[in-house]
Amino acid sequence: MVRMPRDSMVFTVVVTVLTVLGAAAMLLVIALSGAPRTLAIATVFAALPVGPLVACYLWLDRYEPEPRRLLAAGLLWGGFVATAAALLLQGIGGLLVGFTGDDGIAIVAPITEEATKGAFLVLLLWWRRAELDGVLDGIVYAGMVGIGFAFVENILYLAAAYNGTDGMGPGGTTALTATFVVRCLVSPFAHPLFTTFTGIGVGLAVNARSETVRWLTPVGGYLCAVLAHSAWNSSTVFGGNGFWLVYVVLMLPAFVGVAGIAVWARRSERTMLTAALGDAAERGLIPATDIGWVVDLGARREARRHARRQGGRRAEAAMETYQQAAIELGFLHSRYLRGTPPPDFAARGQAYLARIDATRPSVAFPGQVVPTR
Repeated sequence: MVRMPRDSMVFTVVVTVLTVLGAAAMLLVIALSGAPRTLAIATVFAALPVGPLVACYLWLDRYEPEPRRLLAAGLLWGGFVATAAALLLQGIGGLLVGFTGDDGIAIVAPITEEATKGAFLVLLLWWRRAELDGVLDGIVYAGMVGIGFAFVENILYLAAAYNGTDGMGPGGTTALTATFVVRCLVSPFAHPLFTTFTGIGVGLAVNARSETVRWLTPVGGYLCAVLAHSAWNSSTVFGGNGFWLVYVVLMLPAFVGVAGIAVWARRSERTMLTAALGDAAERGLIPATDIGWVVDLGARREARRHARRQGGRRAEAAMETYQQAAIELGFLHSRYLRGTPPPDFAARGQAYLARIDATRPSVAFPGQVVPTR
């Protein structure tokens, strides 16, 4: 991936500094939330849904895998920066406006939490736009931020339930189990789902031709995130029946709908890449016979296995490099064909083509012999 050194450096510095500050604040909050044994139990329980959720987003992100360091940055941002900033803003809002507990849950929390989570996506759009190719990328990054936020928040909720400081009873194992079932088993997708609306808005902004649309779609996505979050939080105020009503009538359909959009977006990427690389092949930028081995996920895996069998790990690495460069060229060329090329279109395109030209002589697909050097 071609980088813009200055923007990359600014993004890295800002995210790193804020993450360190947020981590210091949240670790202090967590340390004050209960005894070490209670926190250890809460952390273990809160971590259980993290792996499966991350795996789901990585499954979606297979055509052009996002940089692992940025995905990790999204998790850390959600876990430390968004949580710390949300707590600060909620405290300030409570002091200045005087919201009651229920008002804070239903109004203040959704506004502040979706703003602090969505800030990471805005920073990506501002300083690392080259990493965003569309809606699917926005969904993946939003999911990572939401997972990180939910993990740290669940630690606090689980510890409070066990300690009996959540106002729901005397605490203990029964309260811990009930909170775990509701937050980690029944609704582990809640925070990722809310932030996904902002991610969709940011993803739409990347490829929008109109400057107005580029501003409106992230704002619209954020407002949808706040509304969904507010409806969810409000359901807890009305008691068990209200919670399950909102869960069945609103949250599950929303989750299924967003999941459908994500799967559709991934499938549409194959169609888009086939068309874009087909046009690139007509321009002599890539062999047309290679396209199927690049855009079909099953064929990509088979090509890598073939390369490894024929030429070992070095040949497999060359195949991976070639396929990834071709995919990135396809995404870039598609934006060119849609009339929304990024400002560094020429430089990035030349870099991808240089990588393709450098690795293609070392690559052979099934039915061919892997060249040896």
